[in-house]
Amino acid sequence: MRAFAFDAYKGPLHEVTVPEPTVGAHDVLIEVHAAGLNVLDAKIRQGDFKLVLPFELPLTLGHDLAGTVVEVGAAVSTLAPGDEVFARPHDPRIGTFAERIAVDEADVALAPTSVSTVEAASLPLVALTAWQALVELGDVRPGQKVLIHAGAGGVGTIAIQLAAHLGAHVATTASARDADFLRELGADVVLDYRTQDFEEELSGYDLVLDSLGGENLSKSLRVLGRGGLAIGIQGPPDPAFAKTADLNPVLRLAIAGLSRKVRAQARRLGVSYQFLFMRADGRQLAEIAALVDAGVIRPVVGKVEPFTETAAALARLGKESVRGKVVVTVP
Repeated sequence: MRAFAFDAYKGPLHEVTVPEPTVGAHDVLIEVHAAGLNVLDAKIRQGDFKLVLPFELPLTLGHDLAGTVVEVGAAVSTLAPGDEVFARPHDPRIGTFAERIAVDEADVALAPTSVSTVEAASLPLVALTAWQALVELGDVRPGQKVLIHAGAGGVGTIAIQLAAHLGAHVATTASARDADFLRELGADVVLDYRTQDFEEELSGYDLVLDSLGGENLSKSLRVLGRGGLAIGIQGPPDPAFAKTADLNPVLRLAIAGLSRKVRAQARRLGVSYQFLFMRADGRQLAEIAALVDAGVIRPVVGKVEPFTETAAALARLGKESVRGKVVVTVP
């Protein structure tokens, strides 16, 4: 079958012919109709996670899919052939840039029925990231103040809607041209990152979702009120992540060193910092699908590309201005 893979870190992503997936007892074989593109795909190809994510090369990339179940393993009980589903396969079993993929039943959910297949494919990774940041780690409550950076991006567009649904006062940073659109999604305050300094404009926030890292993260800590929480999805990783990933002691020490400065700054300010590397979770996807069908969350797809353009589309990711997600359609 056709797929897009790379043979060595920093090597090109290219179309290849790969064997049909092996379907285990707890797996469902899915015919992929559409796959979302994520910055994570590009970072994996560059080797940014090779020490903590033990992928075997060559590797078929892709973390998001929407498609149809065509076969189920002997132990599968919740899905059947013909079901329309969406999923984020767990590491290291990614590979949605392909015509078919076998995915663990626990990572899959019935797709929302009120949106297109392309829109469903845009959701899994970014929606799970928003859910795990705001609901699990942040425990966002009505009346709290939440700052979401890069509001027009894939995570941002979903996180704004989810935070507003949870009853939070939502601020976001974006370009001025996206301001009205983000207010429609639920943002109360939209700051133009080119002309406004969010540190000067905001204070006393309960939670910041930071997707930029670096100095932006340091400034984010300073807009939190005492006891506030900054969640970083760009990094740096923290000791809790190293423990959860079951890394060896040497890597744990190295990762602790990467976040030592930001954690120390957080302590001085009376706030806290946590790194989030989202995980696959079919049950959470089912809850997200329900919110989509209820009209609470709407997917934001900024561009659709054909499957043949997967490599070029991934190379352009982050270099062109696109609201929400880029999705490729698989014939």
